[in-house]
Amino acid sequence: MSTKLTIGFLGAGKMATALARGFVRAGLVRSGQVTASDPSAAARDAFAKEVSAKTTASNAEVVKFATVLVLAVKPDQVGGVLAEIRDLLTDKHCLISIAAGVPLAKLETGLGTGARLIRVMPNTPALVGASATAFALGKAARLEDGELAQKLFSAVGVAFQVKEALLDAVTGLSGSGPAYAYLFIESLSDGGVAAGLPRDIATRLAAQTVMGSARMVLETGLHPGVLKDMVTSPGGTTIEGLHELEKGKLRGTVISAVRAAAEKSRKLGA
Repeated sequence: MSTKLTIGFLGAGKMATALARGFVRAGLVRSGQVTASDPSAAARDAFAKEVSAKTTASNAEVVKFATVLVLAVKPDQVGGVLAEIRDLLTDKHCLISIAAGVPLAKLETGLGTGARLIRVMPNTPALVGASATAFALGKAARLEDGELAQKLFSAVGVAFQVKEALLDAVTGLSGSGPAYAYLFIESLSDGGVAAGLPRDIATRLAAQTVMGSARMVLETGLHPGVLKDMVTSPGGTTIEGLHELEKGKLRGTVISAVRAAAEKSRKLGA
């Protein structure tokens, strides 16, 4: 843990709260090294409760407090926040943007080409140390800025540096992906209930099954198709279930969902 690292969140919503709490739980910073600003008193109160950190309604106070700034507002609010903080930034500041779809070029226009910028797409499982994150560096970002981003987001999951052109695809996949996974878990649970299981047991079994399957992919390094075949016995129960999923076009529907979310990210950036 660095006693010099100070992190300020411009926006105190759910994603900011998840990241801040994750950074603290990982031991990268103490609560006293974190602050957040938000015009909403409810958001500030929720952030303070979850992170045990100070909050304010003033973006300027956050910029004065922290050297690492996390821009965590909705895309349509980015321009106003950048205009507000532009004259307060120094060469000691590094700004990490998690605003969905907002390109580095727009951030550079708002803050100046000399600003040290990183565009990041995390996801909410950062709250439990299981985020899937990708990030891209701005033109003026330093080597140590990239190393810091890798360190911060690896502490709450896995992190990959990619070309900025790929971040919309990341948004459609891992940014929105938790919602797809929750829907699948809920559907598995519904199926269990339909087959006679109590709801609480069905949901726990469904969630554990998805978690265990994900760990198998990550820890064995085997292709998901290979692992699927390992479960699928000739003439057995699993192939019957897979047949129904294929008839329902699950595979194509999920692909379409990721592509649709990626395209929405591009439109938000425009």
